[in-house]
Amino acid sequence: MRTERLGRSSVQVTALGFGAAGIGNLYRAMDDDTADRAVDAAWQAGIRFFDTAPHYGLGLSERRLGAALAKRPRDEFTVSTKVGRLLAPAPETAHLSDEAGFHVPADHTRRWDFSADGVRRSLESSLERLRLDRVDVVLIHDPDEHWRSAVDEAYPALHELRDQGVVGAIGVGMNQWQMLERFVTETDVDTVLLAGRYTLLDQSAAPSLLPRCRDRGVSVLAAGVFNSGVLATDDPGRMYDYRQIPEAVHGRATRIAEVCRSHGVALPQAALAFTARHPAVASLVVGAQTAAQITRNVELAGVPVPDALWADLAAEGLVRR
Repeated sequence: MRTERLGRSSVQVTALGFGAAGIGNLYRAMDDDTADRAVDAAWQAGIRFFDTAPHYGLGLSERRLGAALAKRPRDEFTVSTKVGRLLAPAPETAHLSDEAGFHVPADHTRRWDFSADGVRRSLESSLERLRLDRVDVVLIHDPDEHWRSAVDEAYPALHELRDQGVVGAIGVGMNQWQMLERFVTETDVDTVLLAGRYTLLDQSAAPSLLPRCRDRGVSVLAAGVFNSGVLATDDPGRMYDYRQIPEAVHGRATRIAEVCRSHGVALPQAALAFTARHPAVASLVVGAQTAAQITRNVELAGVPVPDALWADLAAEGLVRR
């Protein structure tokens, strides 16, 4: 599988990355064996980039990913994790379920912390859960309401860790593009993880953020290419950006699917190809919960899509020209 370097760092990522939120029991529970088989399928398909976070399943994603990768040569894969949320034990709520969309006991609470000390503590805990002595990429996670502390405290701490060689590349991961553009413009990040803002249904990052990334030599890790599921199946689903899809958006997705079908292209195939074709995008970080989903996504990503499809979609105003 093709690999690309992140920004000016030496860190390499494969064209497809494994998004590990799913193995943190996102939306539904799974057992450890199913999670392990999903990571194995990604490895067998040539994926060597794995993205996780403490937020995903209150550390469950990191623990499962670490267990699955423990049998692999450390120099043959790239791992990214995130900082910004510290996990604090909460035995008093362990009998309840997590309220952040993950089917896990609420035996920890998430506490926002973008301080330099919080960054180091978060990374130390992540290394323990991942069973690793280093991670390759560290991303500031969802600093939407915490710009000042993220840029004044978390970013300098990561910059220092990168200078010391403790991590290979640093960046920011968000579901919006506006603040990512500020980081790209005002800091020296290597990469941004952009979730859901450059897809077949939402190209809001295209006019400004993506060109700025190109100008500044910042690599884009594109996540959420299926917009939470609506683009993941041949017939558009009903989940869009973590909630029920508005009818107008579903109608647009349905028309996109019809145009794709006229070219012999499956909707998820087009979703993968559309995002991947942008020159700013280094890797598609695609989530999956089963080995079958991983295998299918890799197969779809390997099938060429005719240029005429993009022309027809643009002619109908369904994607930006």
